[in-house]
Amino acid sequence: MSAEVTLTKENFNTEVIDSPIPVLVDFWAEWCMPCRMIAPSVEQLAEAYKGKIKVGKVNVDDESEIASQFGIISIPTLIVFKDGQAVKQKVGAIPKHEIENLFKGLI
Repeated sequence: MSAEVTLTKENFNTEVIDSPIPVLVDFWAEWCMPCRMIAPSVEQLAEAYKGKIKVGKVNVDDESEIASQFGIISIPTLIVFKDGQAVKQKVGAIPKHEIENLFKGLI
């Protein structure tokens, strides 16, 4: 079972905004090759930091409302939330260590 949570408009507030631990949200789409390139790194980090951070995935095709709420115009976009607020953001296919650096200082 994956350590990642599929985020929808129904569970976004509970899983992300109200989370007691930082949340890394990956905005992606099935057809997006850069999204697929970083997916294994995101999944590995979700497993490695289980309990310290939460990792959620928003499929922008299925959840366009959430994507537009956060102004997502390019994917993949990674946003780290802490205490209900977006605190860090990166766009594009970035290496695993850069993804990790987004949240490492927050845990």
